[in-house]
Amino acid sequence: MTQRSPQVTVRRNRTLALASALVKGVVAAGLGLGSLTVLVMVVWISSPYPDSGPGGALRAAAGVWLLAHGAGLVRPDTLSGVPAPVGMVPLLLVLGPVWLAHRAARDAAEPQEEPREGARAELWEGALERSAGPSRAGAFCAVTAGYLLVVAGAAAYARGGPLYADPDTLAFPVALVVAGAAAAGVWTAAGRPFGPAPSWSPLAVQEAVARTLFRQRTEAAFRSAAVGLTVLLGGGALLVAVALGRNAGAAQDAFLGLAGDWAGRIAVLLLAAALAPNAALWGAAYGLGPGFSLGTGATATPLGLDGTPALPRFPLLAAVPDQGPGALPNWAALAVPVAAALAVAWFTARRAAPADTPRARAWSPRETVLVTLLAALGCGAGTALLTAVAGGPIGTGALSVFGPVWWLTGPAALVWTAVIGVPAALLLRLWRLRTPGWAWRRDVPEADELPVAEAEAEADAEEEEEGEAEGGAVGRPRRWWAPWRGRRGAAAGKGGDAGRDGPAAPASSSVPAPGPAPEAASGFEPYDFLPTDPWHEKDGPRHGKDSGPWHGKDSREARWASLKQGSGGLMADFPADRVADRAGPGPDRPAADPGGPAPTP
Repeated sequence: MTQRSPQVTVRRNRTLALASALVKGVVAAGLGLGSLTVLVMVVWISSPYPDSGPGGALRAAAGVWLLAHGAGLVRPDTLSGVPAPVGMVPLLLVLGPVWLAHRAARDAAEPQEEPREGARAELWEGALERSAGPSRAGAFCAVTAGYLLVVAGAAAYARGGPLYADPDTLAFPVALVVAGAAAAGVWTAAGRPFGPAPSWSPLAVQEAVARTLFRQRTEAAFRSAAVGLTVLLGGGALLVAVALGRNAGAAQDAFLGLAGDWAGRIAVLLLAAALAPNAALWGAAYGLGPGFSLGTGATATPLGLDGTPALPRFPLLAAVPDQGPGALPNWAALAVPVAAALAVAWFTARRAAPADTPRARAWSPRETVLVTLLAALGCGAGTALLTAVAGGPIGTGALSVFGPVWWLTGPAALVWTAVIGVPAALLLRLWRLRTPGWAWRRDVPEADELPVAEAEAEADAEEEEEGEAEGGAVGRPRRWWAPWRGRRGAAAGKGGDAGRDGPAAPASSSVPAPGPAPEAASGFEPYDFLPTDPWHEKDGPRHGKDSGPWHGKDSREARWASLKQGSGGLMADFPADRVADRAGPGPDRPAADPGGPAPTP
């Protein structure tokens, strides 16, 4: 009567699990806020002339932390007295909060296993833990709620400071960013499943999503899109680096003019490092064609810089091209989207025609086109999302529009990738399916280790195809990755040698003897082989007058020594005449009559 009920324990454990997930969300937000606060306080302490006390520095740190989540800030202290918005998010600062929220949700959703003693205790506690563990939806809600509690507290504390958050931006995009990171963490803890389509979706979509083949194609498209987006970012970063190198003097003057002491210069350097991914996206938008805005009346594109830019004094802005029409170096920026499209095509073609897959299992041209188009769509969507965050207002008036325009940059990336990527993917697929081989040798390091059953099946299929040809193909080049496919070369080569040395009996009465190979006329032989003839008559009507020396004892010993040397030590050490004596009559080898003509094999 006094013992606790198992239902009460289960309910209590569930409550504790949800409370633990809530605390994990709070701790994740606190770690991100604390790390950024320490950095801001170090800069404030090292500054010889701080503008405010420690309270102002802490409120500024809270505002910058909210800015890292996408919140729009307001700077009330301006020369005109009108509060100025700050909407450009340093993308390098976004990585920390997003990773912390993702990890907190992943840890909360993963099942915790503790060591237990005894079989009965293991069964009881295992069932209790399975029933008391938090669900995925519960872990997601608890972590998100705990994180947003800290966000609300930081927004309230930053109110009245030099940088405070706009309340309208706390729901979107701050809450959306936190919820997305937590959902990704729960999905990772579940093993990254690709669940069924919603019940409200069309039946055709549900059936397509349920197929494994559809999931594989979708995964390949997402991977190719990620590769294309990465190449775009890398190309944009390269453009910015080259432009800064050409304008190194202007960048140095802007860096030294913003701060006269080392503490201020370190702060400027940290801010420039935080905005480096933004500059890479600006370079990618420039290479795509739409370019970026430098105020309300100026736009920089490869065609040139139109209008009068409103540029604040900052080192990264020294990479902005000069006014006037674009020259050849400006047009060279168009190589960035071309490289991204070719990268998408290459990775799609690798999945469409893998080097270690039979040719019959390769994707069809229609599937290759669809996957490439889906990858182009993903690349365009990712570019639009990132460029929407990379820009934003940094003031009022002319500075209210600054950076790339997402609704122009995203479609441009989609068009570039689709127009160039689809034909390139089809051509690469045809190249990888060419007759001499699948791809470069480095793509199939273990090609010679294919299963024996598959090797024999492929060899038999090729032998049947070659058997339909008249007389075989002498000296036909073998595929480098399938040496077993040249086994019929010996039989075909015997006919070719007989054609050069003298007349030879045909293999059958209906198939004429093949003539000399085309390679023999030019003096080129792809590979050497020795005829394998089981008959050892020295003379006879089958071999003719000139065939006696070839089938003599000395010739057999020479051929046997050559085969033994080429085998790499795999052949046994016994005389060649003993092997010849063992070749007795069989189903494929009738007994030879010494007094009569040799039977036709």
